[in-house]
Amino acid sequence: MNSYYAINLLIYAGVDIIACLALNLQFGVAGIVNFSFIVFQAVGAYTAAVLSMPPDTAPDYSFQIYVGGLQLPFPIPWIGGAIAGGLLAVPVGFVVLRKLRSDYQAIALLVLSVIANTVITNARPFLNGAAGLALVPAPLADLFDPATYGYFYVGLTAICTALVALVAFRIVNSPYGRTLRAMREHEVAATAIGKNPVALKMTIFIVGGVIAGLSGGILTGYITFWAPSVWLYPETIILFAAVIVGGRGNNLGAVLGALLVPVGFEEVTRFIPSSIGPPGLIPALQWVAIGLLIIGFLWFRPEGVRPEPRRVFEGAPD
Repeated sequence: MNSYYAINLLIYAGVDIIACLALNLQFGVAGIVNFSFIVFQAVGAYTAAVLSMPPDTAPDYSFQIYVGGLQLPFPIPWIGGAIAGGLLAVPVGFVVLRKLRSDYQAIALLVLSVIANTVITNARPFLNGAAGLALVPAPLADLFDPATYGYFYVGLTAICTALVALVAFRIVNSPYGRTLRAMREHEVAATAIGKNPVALKMTIFIVGGVIAGLSGGILTGYITFWAPSVWLYPETIILFAAVIVGGRGNNLGAVLGALLVPVGFEEVTRFIPSSIGPPGLIPALQWVAIGLLIIGFLWFRPEGVRPEPRRVFEGAPD
């Protein structure tokens, strides 16, 4: 039982770290307030699911309706999920990032998240509606004993997390990453020195979509189902809280925030007796605590636990 708990915790931590690294690239480094981040994770999860599942006419799957059902081998479903997240970012970014200011971008992306969830919930022939997709095949499960498969999945998640972290650190420390930070701080000044803010935002928006899609594929492969109730828009707020608490613009801060907020808060609530208060009180208090955490850090320590490193060049004013 303890090993199962540790495996579950490690896999969720890996998925949250991947998601927070992606959101940190968009929000922390480039300044894009992507309130629809969970939609890109959901697209990756749905894509990975329908690419790995058999057709809905198969005997064990006839109770649900969905498109696809290609039954492709691993790792094609995960790659497809990542690509789907990036492809979705193209039209969304083209509409939202070109003409709207940052505050209106945030509102438009939040509305997109609500609309997407509502459409998928009510369009049952597309992805089985509110019931979601069940019996998603776990990657390479037939090659391992059930007792050891969890350890394999932890290793698989760790490899993906390391690869995403490597990409994120390379981006942040590259000239492109410095240009993104310059645009975040003063978009007009970045434009004045010949940079194209729309192209910069579109590129990092697509990169973040790819990483988000991958995190969704990893998660749905582990829990073996995906439904609209899993990706409601408040889930994005938890990831924003993690990035803010850990340190906006700092990849190490994003990792730390992922461990403190999505993983830490959920685990702490397990130790609160369920007999306290009416039903649903503890989950409600969890959301209240996350809201107070965001407000507290924005007020008292907006730079987060691990602030973004600032480079001061010789001869520059302090």
